Amino acid sequence: MQKAQRNYIIYALMLLLFGTLIYLSVEEGMAFASHSSHHVPDRTDSPFDLFLQFMQENLHHPLAVLLLQIIVVLLAVRFFSYLFKHIHQPGVIGEIVAGIVLGPSLLGYFFPEAYQFLFPSESLTNLELLSQIGLILFMFVIGLELDFSVLKNKINETLVISHAGILVPFFLGTVASFWIYEEYAADQAAFLPFSLFIGISMSITAFPVMARILQERNMTKTPVGILSIASAANDDVTAWCLLAVVIAIAKAGTFVGALYTVGLTLLYIVIMFFVVRPFLRKLGVAYASQEVITKPFVSFILLVLIISATLTEILGIHALFGAFMAGVVMPPNMGFRKVMMEKVEDIALVFFLPLFFAFTGLRTEIGLINSPALWGVCIMLIAVAIAGKLGGCAIASRLVGESWKNSLTIGTLMNTRGLMELVALNIGYEMGVLPPSIFVILVIMALVTTFMTTPLLHLVENYFSRREEKLIQKRKLIFCFGHPESGRNLLSVFALLFGDRLQKHQIIAAHYTVGTDVNPLNAEQYEKDSFALVNVRAEELNLNIDNRYRVTDKLVQEITQFVKDENPDMLLLGAGTRYRADSPTGRGVYWFSLFRDKIEDVLGSVDCPVAIFINKDKTDGPVSFILGGTMDLFMLPFVKTVAQRGIPIHLYLFNTHDDNFIEQTETLTSSYAETIVEHQFSSTNELLFSDEGLLVVSHEVYNKLVEEENSLRETPSMLIIRDKIDK
Repeated sequence: MQKAQRNYIIYALMLLLFGTLIYLSVEEGMAFASHSSHHVPDRTDSPFDLFLQFMQENLHHPLAVLLLQIIVVLLAVRFFSYLFKHIHQPGVIGEIVAGIVLGPSLLGYFFPEAYQFLFPSESLTNLELLSQIGLILFMFVIGLELDFSVLKNKINETLVISHAGILVPFFLGTVASFWIYEEYAADQAAFLPFSLFIGISMSITAFPVMARILQERNMTKTPVGILSIASAANDDVTAWCLLAVVIAIAKAGTFVGALYTVGLTLLYIVIMFFVVRPFLRKLGVAYASQEVITKPFVSFILLVLIISATLTEILGIHALFGAFMAGVVMPPNMGFRKVMMEKVEDIALVFFLPLFFAFTGLRTEIGLINSPALWGVCIMLIAVAIAGKLGGCAIASRLVGESWKNSLTIGTLMNTRGLMELVALNIGYEMGVLPPSIFVILVIMALVTTFMTTPLLHLVENYFSRREEKLIQKRKLIFCFGHPESGRNLLSVFALLFGDRLQKHQIIAAHYTVGTDVNPLNAEQYEKDSFALVNVRAEELNLNIDNRYRVTDKLVQEITQFVKDENPDMLLLGAGTRYRADSPTGRGVYWFSLFRDKIEDVLGSVDCPVAIFINKDKTDGPVSFILGGTMDLFMLPFVKTVAQRGIPIHLYLFNTHDDNFIEQTETLTSSYAETIVEHQFSSTNELLFSDEGLLVVSHEVYNKLVEEENSLRETPSMLIIRDKIDK
């Protein structure tokens, strides 16, 4: 305390001494005022007026204007993104709408003074350049997200689907340009570049938006999801190469004049794939052995990005294509790509892209569509876009052997345009190929085709689900496990409970790694090792299972939220055993060791049926069921399934006078008299078990076993099932 007071005294004396010396120096220097050629003019304004003038000058400084624009744009984007996510739409639609709201269509129309204050025309150049930097980073991320292994695995089908999704809409777009060119674009651009840009705008798929929709719907690892992602990736590569050719033709005026640009572009692509990519692959191998990515290495990667973008800009095919190619040729190690995406993606998506949306919104003036004829053109182009992309991809998917459900799903997903469409449209607008009115119409088309994706997916899913329900009652089953061996055992438990019907159900295997410090380079290997035994067991049972892997430090919250989102027909948890001498009842009992004492939190947070498997490593032998009365009738289908497999069953029935309970159990035991041995009991204290086989009880019966001090140490492996909780 004394040391702190001494420091304050020293600080005060220092201020006093040097403040006095500075004042005296200035006073002495004032003697030179008469020798200065610069005289401060006399001011009659008050000090407060001078302060206000100073503040106003600062407020109109280009940097202050740009920072204020960024603040407004980010707030608007977050607000609209939040709204659209609540109506189950991709957040990117809200971000695009936010840009239009801030533009002349709404803010400029209803509050022109506020619009001029926020977005004066002389400030738009700074906003445009900043948004272009953001787009370069974003296109680099899009290139990084491309997984060529997915393309190789589905190359035959994706070539047909993706190129049908380009050729059909491109053809329809060029045909549609016949009806609109003379009236709306003849005085601004030649027909060839205009028709090519209309065609390419019909052909683009928003790969990142589509990927996020699949992720939100947990479809990324389903067959239709994998095929959609592969087709969209192939579409992206082809469409951006085609866009580069279209830009070259548009700038040259003729196809022959564009041959020089096209030739140099092909040379650039060859160098990127056969020189730069092998070199970066070697660097990626060297990085994989290092613990962390170094700043010099990150700066080198960003230098490659900027050089690539600069070259394509000089060639005349836009810097965005170079950024995209830089991402494509990065080392194929997905761990490396994830690290780079994490470093670039957040700043690109959260900070820079909203500026691009705002700038696009400033160009989008809905009021330019001011006649019935223009609205007719808008409706026609939307119809052409949907028919070409959705129809073309759906029919192509059907031709390569997909079901109508999968075909329509793929067509709907490929019809998503979103951000990628806006990028292409802005290029066409900047080049003067797209007139303002047609630009606005195509922006609306991009919004409509993106907005319709989620509702149309729901419509397809509901329609075919109702048809499938008539054929088979399909269930969704989830099991969560920790140790890989436990996952294999849990899948075997499901096979025991559901028998041959299991092949007709949807099965999800979930594994969680606790902790957030997992190296991204190792996470993929962890996932592969964790599901190895489960996948082997699934092959033995001839099952298709959906594997889900997450790294988390909030295990119970993750599991409960996952279960609430999926709404399964049963959740199965794996557990070992642990003796609790300090149990709440004051009696020593065996209890679940999975998640330590947190398993009750899971049971209390979900209302679906839950089963807990306590493995004591002695599952060979008969299966024993304890039915405590009417409350346990929900377990009879499981007894029947086990009996149908010819497994010996000991059925322990509580001695009750409930006619319904007696009738149903008698019917079951008489149908499988050779398999089921029936035992009656009046109190759980009468129950005696061997330490081999499997004991299946309801959660209510288990609680009674605990309360009546039954020795659970002598039971075999146990499966505890809690029925669905009606809320």
